[in-house]
Amino acid sequence: MSRFDTYKNSFPNARLTRSPSGVLEIAFHTDGGKLVFNGHTHEQFVDLFHQVGSDADNRVVILTGSGDAFMDAINPDGFDFFSPRGYDKILREGKKVLMNILDIEVPMITALNGPVLLHSEYALLTDIILATPETVFQDKPHFDFGIVPGDGVNLLWPEVIGSIRGRHFILTRQVLDAQTAKDWGAVNEIVPADRLLARAHEIAEGLAALPPLTSRYTRIALTQKLRRIIDEGAGYGLALEGISAAEVARSVAANS
Repeated sequence: MSRFDTYKNSFPNARLTRSPSGVLEIAFHTDGGKLVFNGHTHEQFVDLFHQVGSDADNRVVILTGSGDAFMDAINPDGFDFFSPRGYDKILREGKKVLMNILDIEVPMITALNGPVLLHSEYALLTDIILATPETVFQDKPHFDFGIVPGDGVNLLWPEVIGSIRGRHFILTRQVLDAQTAKDWGAVNEIVPADRLLARAHEIAEGLAALPPLTSRYTRIALTQKLRRIIDEGAGYGLALEGISAAEVARSVAANS
């Protein structure tokens, strides 16, 4: 079992704070500002969610971002999409990070402080999603890089907002505003930015007051279908993403 003091300062891109009642806030960041996602954070977050899920003193978990975005910037540093061993690492981490989020067996809240243009599947695996009026959703980088969106967004968006809407969202790189996301069931509340974290903690403290086994087993009960979806589909989707990345690499090599 993990202990908070042993891992709270272990993650360069996640600022961890925990209240006396066991509400753990995880704020993604890069050098204190908004997160720039890359291959190093991809690897880092696998262990982050494992450690959080292994700490029985965590009673509720809040995910949020820093600066003006939850996650809207990506850098290819640390990724190797174009060799078999390099992509094998991405595939294994991509599967594991989703299962490690689901293995956090306490209620989870996402407080979206701004745009979510990549890895929105992290939020969709939590139980309560709060957004600001400035929050928008889009799956942008996959098609920008010319690769299949197979990392979980392909599984979760059709599940959350409906099959036709979800496929349209992915295929057209639709920009989904906060109100539409709320109307379609992907957001629970829209909260002014200056009230976002206060509202997240208000909900979290109420959940932390539940008996520990009640809150833990409720999270487990509510996520069984998501666990099946991820277990059955994540590896396949990521494999398809890898094949498309290999084709991109071949095209780049042929034209260089």
